[in-house]
Amino acid sequence: MKKGILLVISGPAGSGKGTVNAHLLERDDFVYSVSATTRAPRPGEVDGVNYHFISKEEFLHRIEHGDMLEYTEYCGNYYGTPLKEAEEVLASGKNLILEIEVEGARNVKARYPDAVLVMLLPPSYSVQEQRLRGRGTETEEKILERLARAKEEILCAPAYDYVVYNRDGCDTEAAEDILAIVTSEKCSLRRNPTVAEDYLNA
Repeated sequence: MKKGILLVISGPAGSGKGTVNAHLLERDDFVYSVSATTRAPRPGEVDGVNYHFISKEEFLHRIEHGDMLEYTEYCGNYYGTPLKEAEEVLASGKNLILEIEVEGARNVKARYPDAVLVMLLPPSYSVQEQRLRGRGTETEEKILERLARAKEEILCAPAYDYVVYNRDGCDTEAAEDILAIVTSEKCSLRRNPTVAEDYLNA
């Protein structure tokens, strides 16, 4: 059984990551990575579903022993991807989706070079702004903060392997583009180094 692909999907607010990933997760061969965090559960959140809720001491212990694939600290709490669970999913042949920020994506690539990094983008910066304003759920200050962050994130694009554009009303097509990337990666010779031996001895 071939190992699954570790698929990192990043993108600015308004890129539609949740919607596109939901299409991929309708398939049996994609699994969403459940992050670990030291923050307290919010009402309705379930341990092991929304997050793995662990103590700060336990999280720091995992960092010290190399048990986190990637992690970050935000507002006094730690967030990260448990290494063991990620490896178990990949060993099963399923593809693991990590929806993380650009800093975390770079950390994953450094720790796990076989990871495939995809930057999901709206068609343009102006479309992103329209989407954020169209939500009607955030203050002007928050919108400007997200737009400023997007300008920083796009400068990290050269660190990624692929870019996929999520055009309005085309989230299914964006998911299909990512699926095509995964299929191509699984067929790549760098992931099949023993092809001649396998072919001759089959």
